[in-house]
Amino acid sequence: MVRTAIIGATGAVGREMLATLERRDFPVGDLRLFASERSAGTLVATRWGEVKVESLDDADPAGVEVALFSAGGDRSRQHAPRFAAAGAVVVDNSSAFRMDPTVPLVVAGVNDDAAKAHHGIIANPNCTTMVLMMGLAPLHRAAGLTEVVATSYQSVSGSGHKGIATLEAEIGHFAADFDALRTGAWEAPPPGYYPRPIGFNVIPFAGGAVAEGYTDEEMKLVNETRKILDAPAILVEPTCVRVPVMVSHGVAATAWFGRPLGVEEAMRLIAAAPGVEVWSDTVPTPLDAAGKDEVLVGRIRPTVGRPGGISLWTVGDNLRKGAALNAVQVAELIL
Repeated sequence: MVRTAIIGATGAVGREMLATLERRDFPVGDLRLFASERSAGTLVATRWGEVKVESLDDADPAGVEVALFSAGGDRSRQHAPRFAAAGAVVVDNSSAFRMDPTVPLVVAGVNDDAAKAHHGIIANPNCTTMVLMMGLAPLHRAAGLTEVVATSYQSVSGSGHKGIATLEAEIGHFAADFDALRTGAWEAPPPGYYPRPIGFNVIPFAGGAVAEGYTDEEMKLVNETRKILDAPAILVEPTCVRVPVMVSHGVAATAWFGRPLGVEEAMRLIAAAPGVEVWSDTVPTPLDAAGKDEVLVGRIRPTVGRPGGISLWTVGDNLRKGAALNAVQVAELIL
């Protein structure tokens, strides 16, 4: 039995981590829940009994064997090394350690062996990268990925509670006058989490601005893809879009490889990979992926502009495989 902790236990991903531990019968011997001082003292019902939330700032990590972190980058940088130094293996869901060359970046079912090289901390990739890797990694293993053009369609739950609340409020705002959406006479909703309205809209700028007009979400797709696949020469052209969807990120990708790859072989390779479902008769959507552990892959087709490549669509629940599920699967790997 494993003495287990969830850090950021009251957030959307933290709650999903708890549900995943329960659903997968993770061998929890003792469960501790940590969050901010604001949530400390809250009682949380679990299958292992009621657990009182502890303040992370005051936490004594002694005795914790596995620590699942979803507390944001700053708090991970501050506290994850402390838990690791106390003997815990930390699986961190933030961006704090992803590009640290000493920290493995692991997608369970894609690069499991990388987890063995940890020194106390293992990083969970970005949720969008994770969904894309589930579709592309089986093809890379067989044919060697060389280039990919990827456009993400990211749900508001990727921004946490504030993103969800903003979409809910703006849907209500615009629903009062649908004609205004058609004619362009709409009135701006009250300020929300995003720089532009997300209700009945898409925002082709997900994340924060970095260099050359790109966002940090886009650069995560570039850098994390290369690290996960251990292929630093892969060319990645990313665009990340926020869409008015509650849960599940989708990625449309066109990829080329070291050799031509046909549709039948691609479908066979993806279907044989763990944690993936190939949908050939129905187009998979975010609504289909919500609440599912598997990543759905569809619209697998040959490239037409430059023959020999594959275009496909991947979609997965960003709170599950994109975050909580993968963290628990990584913990299972290290056991």
